[in-house]
Amino acid sequence: MILAFFAVAIVPAGQLFRCTPVRVWDGDGPVWCAEGPRVRLAGIAAREIDGSCRRGQPCPMVSGIAARDALVALLGGPLGRTRAGHVLVRGPVLQCRSAGPGKGDRTAARCLLPSGESLGCALVRRRVALAWRRFGGC
Repeated sequence: MILAFFAVAIVPAGQLFRCTPVRVWDGDGPVWCAEGPRVRLAGIAAREIDGSCRRGQPCPMVSGIAARDALVALLGGPLGRTRAGHVLVRGPVLQCRSAGPGKGDRTAARCLLPSGESLGCALVRRRVALAWRRFGGC
């Protein structure tokens, strides 16, 4: 299987879009979508994959690896890894609403699983991420 990744513009705030997850870095993103966008889950904070927390954001007790693994599980489980360490997934199609630009080339977004459950809030309920009230929380 060959996966093509390309840069796309940030999805404008308020716009609905679909995201079929194909790879994940850490518990709050980015999540690479087959459709192009890179999603940073809005309203939550998880530790970085190296275990650190960014200044000025909530810092959960759970490791970045545990948060990432919980996100991967919600997206159907791991299919493998890239050389850079991203976890490959073939997740269900998510329905997302852009909250505007995230860091870098990411779109901050709130995404729903096919069940209607909020992906970010599911991570908070599993206690691997914290609600980030400054950005709306869950």
